[in-house]
Amino acid sequence: MTSTKPSGSDPAAKPKRRSFSPEYKLRIVAEYDAAAKNEKGSVLRRERLYHSHIKEWRAARDAGALEKLADRRTGPARPKRSPAEVENEKLRRQVERLEKELARNKAALEVMGKASALLEMISESAD
Repeated sequence: MTSTKPSGSDPAAKPKRRSFSPEYKLRIVAEYDAAAKNEKGSVLRRERLYHSHIKEWRAARDAGALEKLADRRTGPARPKRSPAEVENEKLRRQVERLEKELARNKAALEVMGKASALLEMISESAD
């Protein structure tokens, strides 16, 4: 059986996902809505969009959520935290974990102490 990949050649680069600004989305929805019925398809073909794009963007516009029109997958990244903040958060989690462990150990010691006292009492009364 032969391979479908030509030998010695790299596969094509992964295509980059398109992202649309809120202004672009509003402009296209307005243009699509203003177009005559027989021209709506040409707007979609020209912009290489689907009707589902228009429906989603129109719903967001009608809801008054301009910020929701921004694509969350390609939106601005969360601001980087300083190394000190990262270290503080790590230490906070460690302290919480150790406090829970300490409370569990204290409870276990208390139970063991009571059990030991009970066994001593039983052994004294048996004598």
